[in-house]
Amino acid sequence: MKTITRKSLLYKSGVEYADYCINHVEGCSHGCKFPCYAMMMKKRCGAIRNYEDWIKPKIVKNSLELLNKEIPKLKGKIKVVHLSFTTDPFMYKQKEVPDLTLKIIERLNKDNIRCMVLTKGIYPKVLKNTRKYGMNNEYGITIVSLNKKFKNEYEPFSAPYKKRIESLKYLHDKGLNTWVSMEPYPTPNLSEQDLGDILNEVGFVDKIIFGKLNYNVEVSNYQDNKIFYEDCANTVIDFCNSKGIEYHIKYGTKKKDDKKTEKIFREPLNNEVYSSSALRIYG
Repeated sequence: MKTITRKSLLYKSGVEYADYCINHVEGCSHGCKFPCYAMMMKKRCGAIRNYEDWIKPKIVKNSLELLNKEIPKLKGKIKVVHLSFTTDPFMYKQKEVPDLTLKIIERLNKDNIRCMVLTKGIYPKVLKNTRKYGMNNEYGITIVSLNKKFKNEYEPFSAPYKKRIESLKYLHDKGLNTWVSMEPYPTPNLSEQDLGDILNEVGFVDKIIFGKLNYNVEVSNYQDNKIFYEDCANTVIDFCNSKGIEYHIKYGTKKKDDKKTEKIFREPLNNEVYSSSALRIYG
């Protein structure tokens, strides 16, 4: 894999529920076509030329060096670090990316900094080693459908849905905190499906985020798309309340945003304290 260097790595996120973020890879070989907001932004700023550039990721080779400089300056301000918003930290079939991600998680946890991780790849089982990686991290997958045809069209090179769910369930069964991002969720003219079926498949998780699909003309063309997303959001809320799952509905999905739920990833789950004693108990 090609490499690049950067001058900084940790940055303050602009996403409502997030805190700090790390994007230690430029590009993503999953090649999502919703369209991908991250790809559009990188193209707009001139970092890539086109889709073909985007799906040939470049790893930030000085990531750990930057972390060693930035963590001492920022750790008093950081509540949680998100991995990642403009790339995938466990990129499917890209061994170098997960290898670096594991080192980054280990480095952050060493300074008692929690990680919030999201992938369309597969989680390595080694994450069960909480002595090395910490027990208070939260691991999530993106799931917006169970339809293989939809996946092949919109997430062509990502991990199969079933394998994603299985890898997340493995971490859940080992006592780790897990979550699901159901965003960007498609309208029925893109994929005819039952939202309840998807929710039931991931009903073991601790948290769920749900959000609409933006920047796609087919969504705008779908009649009553606003009512559709309002109904879907309410379905998610009812499901989560019935299962005791925390949730956040992304802003702009419902007619009225609930800002109370944006904090669900800024504080440890159940207000747990990330400590060396906790690692000894759960390691």
